[in-house]
Amino acid sequence: MKTIAAIILVLFIGVSAQAKERVQEVKVETVEMTIVEQIEVKQEITFDAANDVARLYRRSNSQVKKALSFSTKRNRAKMA
Repeated sequence: MKTIAAIILVLFIGVSAQAKERVQEVKVETVEMTIVEQIEVKQEITFDAANDVARLYRRSNSQVKKALSFSTKRNRAKMA
């Protein structure tokens, strides 16, 4: 009985959804815009007089990982 009621409910919802009148699509007015072809590029490159040295590491956060990977005598496994 429950399945018959569910099938009738689904059919009723499907038929009522198809029976609705569709609203006609509203047409939108388009706006034409021109393309500006004048492009000015100003490049200013300034170099500082400082001679800083940058180090590159193969892996990210290598100093942090090295500092966190320390071990002590208590970290070692004890033999019985």
